[in-house]
Amino acid sequence: MRLKLVADETNWDFFGRLPITLGFSGLMFVGAILAFLFMGLNFGIDFRGGTTIRTEARVAVDVGAYRDAIAPLGLGDVSISEVFDPGFDEDQHVAMVRIQAQGDEESVRPETIQAVQAALRSVAPQIRFISVESVGPKVSGELIMTAIYSVLAAIAAVLVYIWLRFEWQFALGAVAALVHDVIITIGLFAVLQIQFDLAIIAALLTIVGYSLNDTVVVFDRVRENLRRYKVMDLKEVLNVSINETMSRTLMTSGTTLLALIALIVLGGDVIRGFVFAMTFGVVIGTYSSVFVASAILLKLGVKRDWSKPDGEAGTQFADVDA
Repeated sequence: MRLKLVADETNWDFFGRLPITLGFSGLMFVGAILAFLFMGLNFGIDFRGGTTIRTEARVAVDVGAYRDAIAPLGLGDVSISEVFDPGFDEDQHVAMVRIQAQGDEESVRPETIQAVQAALRSVAPQIRFISVESVGPKVSGELIMTAIYSVLAAIAAVLVYIWLRFEWQFALGAVAALVHDVIITIGLFAVLQIQFDLAIIAALLTIVGYSLNDTVVVFDRVRENLRRYKVMDLKEVLNVSINETMSRTLMTSGTTLLALIALIVLGGDVIRGFVFAMTFGVVIGTYSSVFVASAILLKLGVKRDWSKPDGEAGTQFADVDA
């Protein structure tokens, strides 16, 4: 007896409410851009430059007392936040103290770090300093540009790959879905003010790959069915193709989410931002492969007189159920 995520034969109409789904995606997209422009991202030390001091104490973290102790040092933007994790002991209290880069200095000077540590000891004598990480302003600026270039290069490579493998209409649909996923994920980070660092860039690139994989499976089946149903309306071909690959889509997304949820709960605060981005990316990537990429393809249309063989379509496992 096998677990069935989707019935053997489904006939769901994914384009029956196309204006609503595209409108919803458009609202999320515009909202993400506005959130980025007006709220901005909570850049980590990787992108802002400065020093992060991770502390641990046996007494509860008093953020106000920590801030009052550091304020006389005149270090500018100092961010203090308590770190929560299910894996911590009851008397294990961790905090992150972030100090902005001081002028043109490549990193906060050692004597400044020692002064901060002394100030914190004055309010929490048993405090321990687990780690100190510094990034200079010049390096952080280069990292921002490198991150932008890496995401743009990945999307451009996808455009070329899909264009060569399928047709330009497929390529535009796939790239529209990728841009949709990346922008909305960035917007969510702006709204929630979750720290945005290099680990999140790695998550965005992973989301691009995951979303592309899902979209290519659907498009492969669309290409097969365009040859099989030569006179069927394109909308019906797309519906048939998505229904045929739905089992594979839900199985892949579901198992991936199980692993990600376990990491969110048990993985610790260090990777929580990365895992959160991945979790949201899996959900939005699955959504966009159906309601964005395929919808764009439907709007653009596609030629029906292909003569290429379909033996390498690569969807022989698309209907595998769990």
